[in-house]
Amino acid sequence: MFTGIVQATGEIVSLENRGDALTMRIRSPGFFKACKLGDSVANNGVCLSIESRTDDEATFCMMHQTLANTSFSSAKTGDLVNLELACRADSYMGGHFVMGHVDTAVKVLSIIPRETGGEVELELPENLRRYVIRRGSIALNGTSLTVAEKNEKSLRVAIIPDTLSRTNLRTWEVGTVVNVEVDMLGKYIENYLEERDRA
Repeated sequence: MFTGIVQATGEIVSLENRGDALTMRIRSPGFFKACKLGDSVANNGVCLSIESRTDDEATFCMMHQTLANTSFSSAKTGDLVNLELACRADSYMGGHFVMGHVDTAVKVLSIIPRETGGEVELELPENLRRYVIRRGSIALNGTSLTVAEKNEKSLRVAIIPDTLSRTNLRTWEVGTVVNVEVDMLGKYIENYLEERDRA
């Protein structure tokens, strides 16, 4: 599990097609020094396991299902990736509970620069709309953000300068494809109510 507080960005240095899977190598100086093989790392919000590592680089394998549901289907070398190590039981919860199980990938619709930070409008698929609430939490490329506005087919978030400087959100343009994970708590509540009604 993760908190949505991005700890570093890394650069995709290689992508290897393995038929029904893709191997991705990420470079982020010093970031992987304390990691072990098999450790979970959020890459743009996608929970992936380390297959091999040095202090500065790590390799991850993504199966076809992950590729189909995330922005990594169109990844290319040189892309910046948001990185976060899995949280510990005693971690400071600065964001919200992020599972690393991306729901879908959506496009950036508009970017509005502000004197301080900026605002971004993104697509909001119909099947996720009920899980998104104004001033609720959402993970975009693994970054915990607050929903500023929710419209019929889109949502808007405000991004502070510190988040822009520490994440790949600063590279977003209109049309950029972004990984989305809605707040898991809403899904649990919905599932509980559905199962209760069946009982």
